[in-house]
This record gives sequence, C-alpha cells and structure tokens, in this order.
Amino acid sequence: MMAEAPKFKVKKKKLGSYPYFSVVFSISLALLVIGVFGALIIYSKELERVVRESVKIQVFLQSRVTEAQRLQIQKTLTSKPYTAKDESANAIQFIPKEEAAKQFVEETGEDFQKFLGENPLRDAYIVRISEPYHDPESLKGIKAELEKINGIFQVYYVENVIDSINKNVTKISIVLLGIAVLLLFTVVLLINNTVRLALFSQRFLIRSMQLVGAKNWFIQKPFLYRAAAHGLLGGFISSLLLIGLIYFGNKRIEDLQLIQNNDRILFLIGTLWLTGLLVASLSTFRAVNKYLKLSLDELY
Repeated sequence: MMAEAPKFKVKKKKLGSYPYFSVVFSISLALLVIGVFGALIIYSKELERVVRESVKIQVFLQSRVTEAQRLQIQKTLTSKPYTAKDESANAIQFIPKEEAAKQFVEETGEDFQKFLGENPLRDAYIVRISEPYHDPESLKGIKAELEKINGIFQVYYVENVIDSINKNVTKISIVLLGIAVLLLFTVVLLINNTVRLALFSQRFLIRSMQLVGAKNWFIQKPFLYRAAAHGLLGGFISSLLLIGLIYFGNKRIEDLQLIQNNDRILFLIGTLWLTGLLVASLSTFRAVNKYLKLSLDELY
C-alpha cells in the first residue's frame, strides 16, 4: 500500500482580520502619551487656579474706625465686582490688629509691644481679587478707588509678584498649547500609519472580494467594526495605565491631590476612548478605500 500523502492545513484569512496586537499596542501607547500630557495640562491649570487665588490685596483701616463703619466697609468691599464671589474660599477675611500682632510674634519671636508700649498695627481686610482684574492697570484702579473710601487708611498689594504671575502663566499656556497641537498631530499620524501597515496584508483579499461582486460597504464593514473595537480597547488600556500613573504619583508626591481635578481627569479618559475610536475608524476607512481604488498592478 502506498503511504498517504501528508495533509497540510491551510489557514483561511477572514475578511477584516489582521495582526491586531501591534495595532492595539501602538494605539494604546499613542493614547497614553496624549493622556499623560493631558493630565499635565490639567494639573498645571489647577496649579494656576491655586496661584490665582493667592492674588489678594490688604485693606488697612484707620485707627479710629467704629464697628458700624467697619461693617459698612466690609459690605462695600463685598459688593464690588472685582471681589471674588466664592464664599467658600474666604474672599474677604477680617484680621484684627490684635491677631496680626500675635501672628507677628509667633513668626518672628519678637514682641514689639513690650518696647513700643502699644500695638502700632491696624485692623485689615484681606480681599481676594477675581481673575479678570489681575492685570496691573486694574489693580492700580482698585487701589485708587478703595483708598478714597472713608475709614480706609491704605491699600497694599505686592505688585511685582502679581505681574510675574501674569507673565509666566501666559508663557506657560502658549507653550502647552503648542506642544498639545504638535503631539496630537503626531499621535494621529502614528495611529494612521500603524493601521495602514496592518491593512497592507489584506489588500489581495479586498481585491478578491471585489472580483466576486461584493459591494464596497460590505467589504468596509468588518474592517470598520474591528477598527472601532481596537480603538476602544486601546483607549481602555491607555486609561488604565494613566490611572495607574496618577495613583503612583499621588503616593510618591505629597499634596499632589490638592491640585487634582477628578472631573477633568474623567473627561480626559473619555476623550482617550473617543480619540482611539475615531482615529482608528477613520484611518481604516481611508486605507480600505485606497485599496478598493487601486488597480491590480498597483497592489503589487
């Protein structure tokens, strides 16, 4: 008897299937880069908010101001449009001169009242200014306006510090915006090229489907479904990695949670999922369309 010829199994290619590991890995890595940079922007904006909240002016009262006058001054300060309206952040804080003297002694260790015989400090209000009025001209106008109010002795703020804050915040915002645009363009290009390379192995299968009479939408559909799934999977993986990095950062960096905005982080995670879905789907649609339009010679 003649020996039977060995049987070889031929693996059939399924329409829309291609090596997905490299595609998902590339999408996840690209989205993680966007996620990390997006988190840095969120933290920088929260830090800017904290710095902005520290922009305050000191309103010193005259020595012989009555309680009624003081309350009227507080009411006037509260009603001004440039006074921050967030009550939870202590927009207006009253510091009696006795408390100011106590704080000075605690900070310096010197009791000036012993050799002066009196407390030369004045009652004061610490007023937090709204962000639209942080420019030098507005602050000068506020100072001039308040010093005309009866019962107010002097208005003081650190002009150089506020000017420095405005300049640095503007520069940082421009740089971050430029990097974000460049990074987004690079990531989209990377995902697009990865998908196109993955679909290169499917070009003859696409042509075979065309030759048997399959419509374009019938050929595109399985590719788009897989692309959407890969994009969402890449977004999910990158989101998990980003959450892990944030958790690690909170453990390693003290008080990092103070400038963490969870709502914006959740929005960023949703953006990663949506970006992965859209970029992978659009790149796949463009690549499949390209192979549908190529001639047989061009496919080689």
